Amino acid sequence: MSSRLVKFGAVAFALLIAAVVAIAAFVSMQASLQSPAATSPVPALACTPAPCANLQGYTLWVSNLTVTGNLVTMQLVFKNASDSTHASPEDLQLIDSKQQASGLVVNSPGCTTWNRHVFNGGAKFGPVSVCFRATSSDPPLILRWSPDFGLFCCQTEIKLQ
Repeated sequence: MSSRLVKFGAVAFALLIAAVVAIAAFVSMQASLQSPAATSPVPALACTPAPCANLQGYTLWVSNLTVTGNLVTMQLVFKNASDSTHASPEDLQLIDSKQQASGLVVNSPGCTTWNRHVFNGGAKFGPVSVCFRATSSDPPLILRWSPDFGLFCCQTEIKLQ
């Protein structure tokens, strides 16, 4: 009975070590596969006019950017020719010059949101008007976009100003 318990403990310990190694490898791979942050409003490959981003065939264009006090408004258009299946407001954050992140604002006049929109095959969605409340309206303002490509991908940052 005692040797059986020792064998069971050894197998459980080995499985625990394997799980820790697998998690560490996953985190390491995810960090290395993320797209680098954009450093200027120069468009990504196959993405014009700026500001925009193209992640594996999924493109986001930003237009009509307006900053009024600390309220930042813009229009977004998505075109999806990728493995991602949807656009979602949860995929967007505004990063201000103080490195503070904010999600969409919906409780201010003219500020709305949309529900998750399922589309692919090169279809377009938008324009949708969105608002963010920044802690600072000083440049740079960056739109962080994290579309859902599964476990190993992606996030990019679009410099707005």
